[in-house]
Amino acid sequence: MEIKDTYKTILVSGEKVLFKDRNSKFFGYTFPITSEEEAKINIEALKKQHHSAGHWCYAWQLGTENTTYRVNDDGEPSNSAGQPIYGQIQSFEVTNILIVVVRYFGGVKLGVGGLINAYRTTAQLALEASEIVEKTINIQFTIAFEYKDMNKVMRIIKENKLNIVNQELELRCKLYLSVRKKFANKIKEVFSPLYEIKIKRLGDE
Repeated sequence: MEIKDTYKTILVSGEKVLFKDRNSKFFGYTFPITSEEEAKINIEALKKQHHSAGHWCYAWQLGTENTTYRVNDDGEPSNSAGQPIYGQIQSFEVTNILIVVVRYFGGVKLGVGGLINAYRTTAQLALEASEIVEKTINIQFTIAFEYKDMNKVMRIIKENKLNIVNQELELRCKLYLSVRKKFANKIKEVFSPLYEIKIKRLGDE
């Protein structure tokens, strides 16, 4: 079975988009995020920027294999704003992303159907205005070894084109590797027979 080890996200915030329906204005924004805290900061910044707006509705998703998400209707009828925005996150299959739609009420009620369409369309336009990239899901390993085994370790790293993200080179050396998920087991197998070299997945005790 093929291991799925890629995901889609955005690296920078997209262009602001505008959708209008019966005098109501909906501004759409996308932000790359790595935590719920970052989402809150971006939402607060937009509330300051659009302080006279009526609603700041949003949805975000975090994670690659185990995802968490949150939706918020911010005073609009239940499930008429946050959920349609989140539906576009699912439709575009992106993660580590926040979408905020800011609404200025135009004096005419749109009804629940009209709101769902407006928030969904604005989120879609915001995603279309963003550059979506594909990234790999990587596993972090640490390799611990004596300095005398350096050449042996470096040869394996070179042969397998491995990415060293950090290193501590003293008498007892430690290398931190980032390995694409689908190659993780193979890399572990390469190092495991070398009893003097200890490899472990970051997070495993």
